[in-house]
Amino acid sequence: MEKTYNFSSIRFSDLQQIVSLKSKLNEDKFKEWFSFPYKLSRKENLFFKELLEKHSLNLPFYTEEALKMKFLSPILNQVNFMTEHFQDWYDSAISGVVNGVELKGYVDMMVAKGFYEPEKPYFFIQEFKPSKPDKDPEIQLLAELLVAIEKNQKKIMHGGYIIGRNWYFVILEKIGENNFEYFVSKQFDSLELPDLKQIYINLQAVKHKYCVD
Repeated sequence: MEKTYNFSSIRFSDLQQIVSLKSKLNEDKFKEWFSFPYKLSRKENLFFKELLEKHSLNLPFYTEEALKMKFLSPILNQVNFMTEHFQDWYDSAISGVVNGVELKGYVDMMVAKGFYEPEKPYFFIQEFKPSKPDKDPEIQLLAELLVAIEKNQKKIMHGGYIIGRNWYFVILEKIGENNFEYFVSKQFDSLELPDLKQIYINLQAVKHKYCVD
């Protein structure tokens, strides 16, 4: 019987026993993603201004559920991942076998093809409350991205994770058999208006560039 790990409890050392996984520093990897030519409308600019006015003082004290419902959900709904080809899914199960090991669990958020259940994942976000988490969101995200690459038979997968006000975007790339590299972006502070707008543009880039077969 194959060994099984859950996303919520897997450690980096576990992932390294399953595949060769190395972190790389290369901001150029994000150039195409972060330079997506999306122009915010007057309505979108007003939306972000009002969002910060409403939540900037209280966000550091929000529980995980309050953070999701009050601050993160409006941003993701504004992106509007609901299309005729894919949509956003929350707290959905996904599993896959990577190098003979099953990785499985529930993901906080993913964009995937499908209407009654997610069929083909394109993008993942791990969400956490505004404090240092007990579990490492980066490691959980990497495990999810590994599953997605194997399920989709692709070489590259995009994702991100959130700790309170701070967002990080991640690229996982398959460079050989059971051999992977990953890149983590600079930090984006969602309580700073320029960063918040760039987060939104990055998510629009996912919607328009990376959610394809």
